[in-house]
Amino acid sequence: MGTAKEKAIRHETFEKTRRVVVKVGSSILASVERGLHHDVFSHLVKDLSDLKRRGYEIVIVSSGAIAAGMEKLGYKSRPRSITQKQATAAVGQPRLMNLYETLFSRYQQKVAQILLTHDDLSHRQRFLNARKTLLALLGLGIIPIINENDTVVVDEIKFGDNDNLSALVTNLIEADLLVILTDIKGLCDSDPHHNPNARCISLVQDIDGDVKAIIGGTDGVWRVGGMQSKIEAARKAAHFGVPTVIACGTKPGVLTQILKGKTIGTLILPKAVRLSSRKHWIAFTLKPKGELVVDEGAKRALVQGGKSLLPSGIVEVRGTFERGDPVLCVGPRGKEFARGLVNYSATELKKIKGLRTEEIEEVLGYNYSEEAIHRDDLVVL
Repeated sequence: MGTAKEKAIRHETFEKTRRVVVKVGSSILASVERGLHHDVFSHLVKDLSDLKRRGYEIVIVSSGAIAAGMEKLGYKSRPRSITQKQATAAVGQPRLMNLYETLFSRYQQKVAQILLTHDDLSHRQRFLNARKTLLALLGLGIIPIINENDTVVVDEIKFGDNDNLSALVTNLIEADLLVILTDIKGLCDSDPHHNPNARCISLVQDIDGDVKAIIGGTDGVWRVGGMQSKIEAARKAAHFGVPTVIACGTKPGVLTQILKGKTIGTLILPKAVRLSSRKHWIAFTLKPKGELVVDEGAKRALVQGGKSLLPSGIVEVRGTFERGDPVLCVGPRGKEFARGLVNYSATELKKIKGLRTEEIEEVLGYNYSEEAIHRDDLVVL
């Protein structure tokens, strides 16, 4: 039922919610035994259409292309090779969209398909172009349905899973809420698939606390990401100031009940200090291409003083990267504490690490910047 305090928090959280990202996992959309779960698709579409009529802006991040392709091709087990997965997704994606379009048309609701790879969001201009397209669709009253472009994706341009993609979409469209629908009741103190007495945690106030320690493995044959990936997605959303609800999506009306403030699933609250869209993009969308090991003084200046990273504070340069690439900042004990965009390549930084600002031009023959990473391009995690 939830305490009075929790109910008040939910009411306050959802009272001003208007733009919602809904991630729907394969675990509730399909199974080996039944194929696509048409009943789940039906009640989910009805619920989403009802919310749309009530004035909510909805963006769906939907898994299921490979599952739909498996059903079409008569496969009884998930393909293992990349090319087989890509081919199966190519067969399944139009089938998946056709089902969504058919069901949404019953409620006179138009939908659009958006297929993305990590590469589409890692370039700032393409990121902004994707945002403009999605906002234009929302302005037209259309529900975008987003999926990773499994037909062409490889590890280098892969989001990892649709949990991660949904978290990045909250930044992309500046959403008010992320809802992750799965086949369990929420974040539990043990795996409910194996423990029927698992207790659902209804409220998480600090995503960066010890919550990960209570998560067991919940990977299934239909899922790339288990509960761990959902927690990481919620963490990304929280740093953008967006709350997340993890809930079971197999029952009709669950989304409506969540937005009414009912104690359903797990509500994970956002961070008090939210990152700007650009800094969130640097911290969570970009894939680091190297590491800078810094001394304790430099770490303290970055974390406590909000300063830029100077070459003088760099102890070691790892990896191969160019000017403008994203890198990790690692402290003396080897733990990452920040990410940022460098003003010099790895080759250049190896030459000027540990040097004072006035020595940069003497060594390189030029000076792009006094900072290795400017504070405007740096995110302390």
